[in-house]
Amino acid sequence: MRIAEIYRSIQGEGLLTGVPSTFVRASGCNLRCWFCDTPHASWNPEGEDLSVAEILGRIELLHVDHVVLTGGEPMLFAEMIPLCEGIRHSGRHITIETAGTLHLPLPCDLMSISPKLSNSAPNPDEHPRWHRRHEQTRDQIDVVRRLLDEFPYQLKFVIDRQPDCDEVLAYLDRLPQLDRSRVFVMPQGIEQQQLETIGVWLQPWAEEHQLQLCQRKQIEWFGFARGT
Repeated sequence: MRIAEIYRSIQGEGLLTGVPSTFVRASGCNLRCWFCDTPHASWNPEGEDLSVAEILGRIELLHVDHVVLTGGEPMLFAEMIPLCEGIRHSGRHITIETAGTLHLPLPCDLMSISPKLSNSAPNPDEHPRWHRRHEQTRDQIDVVRRLLDEFPYQLKFVIDRQPDCDEVLAYLDRLPQLDRSRVFVMPQGIEQQQLETIGVWLQPWAEEHQLQLCQRKQIEWFGFARGT
């Protein structure tokens, strides 16, 4: 599978914020969010083609107990199945970061699902083909239900404007079994000031609806930089 990067850092989002982790970023995505902060794994996928054995070897060299498989969209690749089996065999914790549009039968300790709201669509004039494909693909509620049933989970929604909050509530109404303590709303942005500005009104709204505010601590710690 094509891998954009493998690096050691600290998880900056969600339930495991602050945990040292090895990040394995798969290159390739079936969506094209306009605010994607890893275009080198989606809009302009780059990287090197590595075997499962090579990826496992690089993970081993970093000596970290938690592994985050991210992208792009890692669930695009059937090689994820033996990769996760190999990571599990090594005794490491596995987080998979996915948009929740695809399912694979694999071992996972935390399925981190980021369903894409209507605010994510690329500009239809600049990218008409990707706009159509994105809108046809982004909402796969049956896949999300299956992932929730099969794995420990967290959900993360990217919030850009206040109307996005109503869309989150409508989405959650379709998942009545959901544990809301595992649902995060995350400000959209790659600059700390932008995140804080949205957070001013997003945090009290999240508390009102028993949801969690997701800080993007990696931006605070390192700025917007690859390999963090």
